[in-house]
Amino acid sequence: MPDLYAVIGNPIAHSKSPLIHGEFLRQTDQDMRYEALLVPLDGFPVAVEAFRKFGGRGMNVTIPFKLEACKISTRLTERAATSQAVNTLVFDDDGILGDNTDGIGLVRDISSNLDFMITGKRVLVMGAGGAARGVLLPLLEHQPKVLTIVNRTKQKALELYQRFFEYGVVIPVGYEDLSGYEFDIVINATSASLSNELPSLPPGIFAAESLAYDMMYGNGSTPFLKFARQQGATHLSDGIGMLVEQAAESFFLWRGLRPETGPVIAMLRPET
Repeated sequence: MPDLYAVIGNPIAHSKSPLIHGEFLRQTDQDMRYEALLVPLDGFPVAVEAFRKFGGRGMNVTIPFKLEACKISTRLTERAATSQAVNTLVFDDDGILGDNTDGIGLVRDISSNLDFMITGKRVLVMGAGGAARGVLLPLLEHQPKVLTIVNRTKQKALELYQRFFEYGVVIPVGYEDLSGYEFDIVINATSASLSNELPSLPPGIFAAESLAYDMMYGNGSTPFLKFARQQGATHLSDGIGMLVEQAAESFFLWRGLRPETGPVIAMLRPET
């Protein structure tokens, strides 16, 4: 039998993971199968254990189970431990390894696919939820000049500061504190784009030759990206590249091979 992998979530029908990993499988000719699992909101631990007993080798975890995946893991990578959120599970003889590949997916898309340097840059991350938590450590590992976290509830930004300040220069603020400051990279890690809304950004925050990055995808030009263009941001990107790169990191954890991501990104974003 081929090795079995899956993405697990609720809902799950929207997931592009089976398509992405199907392309990786064709590239690498691995003897594996990848499927999507819809499980009840209260059924995550039972479903994972049943999948393991059936011979499953690993899982991707999507909403709303990333925090539960962290709790059931018997070992955590540093990036999963700091974020306290897991999107990749590896099943082996030692138990369950939990990892978070979201951040490495983001920085690879920015630094490699978009060819935009993070080191020495002023970075603003909007949001303090799970999406933001998963990307902060990989961003800080690229040594930005400063990483500012902004959130509607400033206390939540402060909580992330307390978790990540030892890894670099981190500043927690509220949106009312942003006026007068400029950033080289502005990352939207909020869910505002899903409801076609714009976070409360003041004008003038985009420095010359800046990058605006929306971690959401599939909604065309989001209000955030439209605002960024109007404000002079010269580099714009949605989260398709991040999605593919984080999947490639999961694939590497499972199979020890790095698939080519460029053709898959092009397939999901045909207009480019």
